[in-house]
Amino acid sequence: MATLTPVQKRFVLHWGEMGTRWGINRTVAEIHALLYLWPEPMHAADIAETLSVARSNVSTSLRELQSWGLVKVVHVMSDRRDHFDSMKDVCEMARVVLDERKRREFDPTLQMLRTSVEELKQSKTDKYTRERLSEMLEFFDATTSLYAEISKVPTGVLKQFLKVRGKWKDVLAFGRGR
Repeated sequence: MATLTPVQKRFVLHWGEMGTRWGINRTVAEIHALLYLWPEPMHAADIAETLSVARSNVSTSLRELQSWGLVKVVHVMSDRRDHFDSMKDVCEMARVVLDERKRREFDPTLQMLRTSVEELKQSKTDKYTRERLSEMLEFFDATTSLYAEISKVPTGVLKQFLKVRGKWKDVLAFGRGR
């Protein structure tokens, strides 16, 4: 069993709470937080004991984290059990989460909007709904295109971009009243 410091406990609990706000199961988020903070891979029994959750819940949660690509199985010399480790690079982790959320949430909405707008164009009825959905489709298309471009940016370049923070407005002339 791992012994967590007060700060580690606070982070794990907070990440679990935030997970519920993001639509993620609390235990899934807490396991992710634990593995992110823990310096070595952990096996499921240690995770269950450390977080005081059922072993079956840990197994289910680990499968969910693996399906997102946030956790991977790691083999440890002289231990036949599977150990689990979390992605440690925050920028890559954010990229994986955004990619997965886009695939699970954004893409189906985009498809539904395209289908609906096309259907409304064919029927020539409900002009107001067609205008509203067309405007939303335009936004989703533009956002998807922007995301596709950003997702091609190498992680190192993205990290550099994030370091300059608000200065990008000046580069793009937003901050000079133009």
